[in-house]
Amino acid sequence: MNQFIKKYYDALITPSGGGGAVTVLSPATVANIVCGFDILGFALNEPNDEFTISFSDEKGVTIINDDEYNLPLDSEKNVSGAALLALLDETPDIKGFQLISKKNIKPGSGIGSSAASAAGAVVAANYLLENRFSKEDLVRFAMFGEKVASGVKHADNIAPAIYGGVTLIRSIFPLDIVSIDAPELHVTVVHPQIEVRTADARQILKQRVLLKDAIKQWGNIAGLVAGFLKHDYDLIGRSLEDVIIEPVRSILIPGFDEIKKKCKEAGALGGGISGSGPSIFMLSQNAVAAKVIEAVMKEVYNNMGLAYHTHVTTLNQQGVKLISA
Repeated sequence: MNQFIKKYYDALITPSGGGGAVTVLSPATVANIVCGFDILGFALNEPNDEFTISFSDEKGVTIINDDEYNLPLDSEKNVSGAALLALLDETPDIKGFQLISKKNIKPGSGIGSSAASAAGAVVAANYLLENRFSKEDLVRFAMFGEKVASGVKHADNIAPAIYGGVTLIRSIFPLDIVSIDAPELHVTVVHPQIEVRTADARQILKQRVLLKDAIKQWGNIAGLVAGFLKHDYDLIGRSLEDVIIEPVRSILIPGFDEIKKKCKEAGALGGGISGSGPSIFMLSQNAVAAKVIEAVMKEVYNNMGLAYHTHVTTLNQQGVKLISA
């Protein structure tokens, strides 16, 4: 930590009435889970962003970046800031917050970087406020951050980041979130070092869908949810198919078809694009298989000469985690 940032840690404001600094880890997430566009997602145990928040005597949200990404300091243009401003609108007794943001989830990676920022900020603020708000409230606030990032209030990354595990967004308006009991799953993610902006990935999607494709997609979504609830790995694998979104978005990701084919041949249950990409995820039943899948992913991108990062992890059942208060 550089000295510029350290002085803010050493001088975090504590208003009259109590409350100090709260630090949380906010998880990466995988949205859509192949066939569940905008309605399904799960949280990962790694990687995580770190956020430290305190009350401020200044009105609004003061943001300090402790990373290399140079994200906006204007709270209305910052994902965390927009989420906190929405929360402040419903806390008239609080003047403002100071937020120190240390991002480890690269923006534009497709594993919920913006959701981690929005969710981490509001969950941390809620700890300061002695859990004044429900998880559903926090999702509602955090969605304002997602609107800054993509132009759309979607919750398929936000909900698992806050609730943990696998979540279903049955409805946005009104908000209706369902936690899904899933079996133990190991997740392998490869992030080719290119950027796919969520807003751009949405713009290329078809606005009309053939009825036969919609019927097939509905069957896969229902099958995937049933597979999770029944802890049926075979059903999960059969249901990880997308006939609407993936055929369009996959053209933005080098090596996608080869990686998906070879990973399934190597024993993956299945997988696909994480969120809007460019990251690709694969699900496995055990840690050994997940490491084999990682080796397959590495081989494909090494042969292509394309830089990448990989993560081998498991489902995060807790969501945003308090690490100090």
